[in-house]
Amino acid sequence: MTAGGHGQHDGHMLLTEFRGTAEGAFDADADAVFAALTDIDNLPLWNRRIAKVLRTPNGPMEPGAQWCVTMSVPPASWPSKSRCTRYDVRGRVFAHISQSDDGNPSFGEWTWTVTPAGAGARARVEWIGHPKTYWRRLLFARIRAAQLQRETEASLTALAYHLAPRDATV
Repeated sequence: MTAGGHGQHDGHMLLTEFRGTAEGAFDADADAVFAALTDIDNLPLWNRRIAKVLRTPNGPMEPGAQWCVTMSVPPASWPSKSRCTRYDVRGRVFAHISQSDDGNPSFGEWTWTVTPAGAGARARVEWIGHPKTYWRRLLFARIRAAQLQRETEASLTALAYHLAPRDATV
């Protein structure tokens, strides 16, 4: 896994934006990795911060499709709604905006890109957090930025394990 992140600050030391990236290698074909990343029903299988899928898209995954999950970052949990902004099966690019479902205007932009790599694939995720309230800009965004880096790397590792071929003789 490789990772990196940074944030932007205004003159009052309030975080107005934070960014991060993570990458993972997979022993699975790129189309299978892309399908798993965009399979909303199975997000809890590999993303340990998604405790439950509350609502799936009403139709096929496409720009405008919406879903809602329960996020769990102990000691807190909250509903988080997402809306697809890009779904390119051929290019294997999936982007969405996520936001807590409690009226807070803060949101995150996520872009997932899957590319073939030898017999397997690589996935790269980039995110931009947009904290909008005073306390999120002052304190919570810094904490969440560090958490997201670790959690995203762990999720990619878990997805790689989930997709890895299994020896049928074991």
